[in-house]
Amino acid sequence: MLPLMTTSVALLAGLMATRVFKKMHLNFPDVTAFLLAGLAVGPFCLGRLGIPGLGFCTFEDIASLGLLSNVALGFIAFSIGSEFRLSELQHTGRQALVIGILQSVGATVVVDLALFILHLILGNEILPVSVVITLGAIASATAPAATLMVVRQYKAKGEVTKLLLPIVALDDAVGLIIFAVSFGIAQALKGGALNIFSIIVNPLLEIVCSVVLGALLGWIMSKLEKLFYSNSNRLAMTISFVLLTIALASLKIHLGPVQLSCSSLLVCMMLGTSFCNLSEFSADIFTRCEKWTVPLYCVFFVISGAQLDLSVFSNPSFVLIGVIYILFRCAGKYFGARFSSDLMHCSPNVRKYLGITLFPQAGVALGMVVTASALGGTEYTVIRNVVLFSVLIYELFGPSFTKNALIKSGEIVPAPAEKKDRQRFAKKDTPDSAHA
Repeated sequence: MLPLMTTSVALLAGLMATRVFKKMHLNFPDVTAFLLAGLAVGPFCLGRLGIPGLGFCTFEDIASLGLLSNVALGFIAFSIGSEFRLSELQHTGRQALVIGILQSVGATVVVDLALFILHLILGNEILPVSVVITLGAIASATAPAATLMVVRQYKAKGEVTKLLLPIVALDDAVGLIIFAVSFGIAQALKGGALNIFSIIVNPLLEIVCSVVLGALLGWIMSKLEKLFYSNSNRLAMTISFVLLTIALASLKIHLGPVQLSCSSLLVCMMLGTSFCNLSEFSADIFTRCEKWTVPLYCVFFVISGAQLDLSVFSNPSFVLIGVIYILFRCAGKYFGARFSSDLMHCSPNVRKYLGITLFPQAGVALGMVVTASALGGTEYTVIRNVVLFSVLIYELFGPSFTKNALIKSGEIVPAPAEKKDRQRFAKKDTPDSAHA
């Protein structure tokens, strides 16, 4: 009963927040409205009243809806997988691969260097080297959910968008490898030994298992879809397969030091990729699925907003490390994308605006933080609080950066109301109006 109540409150809060933004003429993406609604019903605002069902009183209440978040992420990854159509990748696949790898590595290198200098200033007690290396690896990850929502909401189309979604999808695989190697080194620095299985073998196996499982399930789904003639039944079949994929991706098999596991995001992306290239009904199914998942995405982002921990502002050292992390990660993403797009001879719009769209960070980074808990003690506390602080900033402002970059690149056409607001403000800023 209580989970149903909190879910309905989360959905209503998210929807009402978009109306409030519209009435106040705040041209933020819906994602930002959902996140702020989550803060409003979370433990630091409405939840303080302690009324069960009215808001999230504790972080445990939020965790009880974790299944909904996992399902939403699965459908988000499934939708992103549809961007890997072979007919389109013939033109952009090589560019997306090179840019996807270099901007991730660029963010890691820049953050590592900046935090290492800060380590020399603050000392090893406040910012250990193991924390520096781990945070640098986490910097490689980009949030696919917020980016996809902005693209879908404003129906963005163009060169930047065509490259953006495949690159965001590749981030999961690239970030997984970077994090595994860096975290293995961090553990060794803390007193352990370098483990070839945890650094190289297991991450590569996770990627291979994810790709194979997703491709296999996509092939099976494409065959079963042909048995149905109703689009509604095909949609039901698709939903059941995405749920099945999420469930299978959570399985882990240990064979001595070797671990066979899958990344839920990667498997669902590969499911979407395989299905869109094998099924003649895929375009219609993805369109219908996009409409069906709108309320699910709303609840997901409200829950994400409720998880943002405002207590990280209480420690000045966490805030300082967080500010450095945020600024230099953005610099690494932007200049990494700029350099690699120059290298691949991309258009001026891609070179100028693609890096800005890669700023958002959330779910994948938080998943890495869970793994980083193996460090324990002060190290884990610093990593957790710095990432929570950065996610708070990225999630609230990142979608707006993505939206504005896509508007300036000409791939989002402002709505009539937005156009009037822009024209009105532009007139106020002209020399003639100032003189008058």
